[in-house]
Parts: sequence; structure tokens; C-alpha cells
Amino acid sequence: MDQPAPIGAFLRSRRSRLRPEEVGLPVFGTRRRVPGLRREELAQLAGISVDYYVRVERGRVDNVSDAVVDAIANALRLSPAERLHLHNLAHPPVAEPVEAPEVRPRLRQLVAALDPTPAYVVGHRTDVLAWNRAAAAVFDIDFATVPAAERTWAHLVFHHEAVRRLTAPAWPDLARRVVTYLRLRAGARPNDTALHALVAALSVSSDQFRYMWETHDVGDLAHGRYHLTHPRVGDLHLDFEFLILPDDPAARALVLYSAEPGTDSHRALRTLTGP
Repeated sequence: MDQPAPIGAFLRSRRSRLRPEEVGLPVFGTRRRVPGLRREELAQLAGISVDYYVRVERGRVDNVSDAVVDAIANALRLSPAERLHLHNLAHPPVAEPVEAPEVRPRLRQLVAALDPTPAYVVGHRTDVLAWNRAAAAVFDIDFATVPAAERTWAHLVFHHEAVRRLTAPAWPDLARRVVTYLRLRAGARPNDTALHALVAALSVSSDQFRYMWETHDVGDLAHGRYHLTHPRVGDLHLDFEFLILPDDPAARALVLYSAEPGTDSHRALRTLTGP
């Protein structure tokens, strides 16, 4: 039996979030067989025929235009990340060779030089590709001893007990960010077999991961704050910046952590990462 089209699963999940009254449509009667917008209601909002929308939802997108994709995205009130994901599903990026996750020597040099600022390089699969001493201290992990296949935030967050304890105050948000980031990268890299194998393995090994994955939520990483409970210094409220590396085929971003000056977290971070 054919598998459902990924674009259909995503569109159905987004339709289910909206009610007719939220988008200015009249509601007739009280019994609706499915939550959210019906196909004909979404087609009306997007300005396309119901038959055309049904073809899109079934994955028949060979001739669908960017304008139609944008119209559907507007009707669904998609976020920028969701809009990008929809375009990737409608028009999968041209397959390119997927580079092995190797980090350039000068990038490794930069990460080391940033110490005592915690820093690491993350790949498209949430893999930790390079790190400095301060990053290892903050996350209380000797990354070098973690097998490469498990040295991904996806694996660490869902299967590494020390990481779960460390991130306990922020774990739900951190886990959601990891899953939604992976969903976005999977849409952008349809030929990355290692990424899709990681998702498949985690969907089997973690009920929590599978539940979050099946929501079809997507999101990119840019910046934010995490609350950690460190075994050595206690509470840490750390800000992170996710700096994209657009010209690096293997690495996705350089990630930096800091604490607000003058706070207990700043003092704790200095204690943790000092000489």
C-alpha cells in the first residue's frame, strides 16, 4: 500500500488547528466529523478549487505553483518556518551529495579559541561535531567518550539520563525544539538517509519523541534561553545564539552560550568554565 504523502500529513495537521470562526468563516450546525477546517473551507480561503486542493493534499504536486503554495500557507496562517517546510514538501530541494559531518580545522580552531565561552558546532542531524572545554563543562558531558552515532542532541535529550536531569527545568521546551528542528531539516534534506534513519530509530525507541514527531510541528533555531540544573553549580539560566554557517556543507551552525552579567547564573558560569 502506498504511504500517505508527507505534504498531506502536514496539511491535515495544520488544518486541524484552525476553526472556521477563527478565519472568518460561518459555522452551520454544531456537529463536525473532524476538528479544524474542512478541505472545502481551506480551498475557499486559498482561492482554489476543492479538487485542486485535494490533489495537493494527496501529494500530486508536480505542477503546483509557488503562488498556490503561498495561498495555502496564507490560508493556514503558517509561521515562516512552516511556510518554508510546506514549500520544501511541495517542491523538494534538488538532491545534492550529503557531505560527511566533518568540521573544517579553522572552525575547530575558532571553537577552541572561544573558550571560556561555551561553544559547539551542530550539524543538520543535531549532531555535535566540535566543542570546547566550556561547553563540555556546562553540559557535564565528555563528548569525546560518546559514540558518534549517539552524539546528537536528539539522542542525548531523549536517551541520556544525565542530560535529562541537567535540562529537567527546560526539558519539554528543549525536546520540542529538537524535534521541530529535525522535522524542518528532514523536509529540506530529503536525500539525507542518515537523518531519516535517526528519526526512524528514535520513533521506535522513544514514545515521547514519536508523539512529538507525529504532531508535524516545525521550527528553526535562532536564539533563546534554557534553565539548567547543574550538579556542580546549581541553577543556570543561559542564553544561546544559533549562528548559521551557510557556506559549510556539513555543519549547520555555531552555537554560543552566555549568561546575563551580574546575575547568579553569570557567576555560576564563570565558576564552571574558569581556569
